[in-house]
Amino acid sequence: MHYFTYMLKSVSPGTKKTYVGYTNDIRKRLIKHNSNTGAKSTKGYKWEVIYFKKFKNKHEAMSFEYKLKNNRYLRNQILNKS
Repeated sequence: MHYFTYMLKSVSPGTKKTYVGYTNDIRKRLIKHNSNTGAKSTKGYKWEVIYFKKFKNKHEAMSFEYKLKNNRYLRNQILNKS
């Protein structure tokens, strides 16, 4: 089974939020975020996937998620490309 680290951008009017997470099914996870049953910090907003990276296992995806969450420069690069 493959895992993904992904980055979302809020498409709700007047917001400039991003969110980083990991999953084994990006489509299902995006549906959860957009139906307010995803992560607490994503509730009340509508999201679109602006980046994802595929990994062979959960550990690799979680490690990259941690790096991406803590690297504001990389997050801004991804955001500016979207």
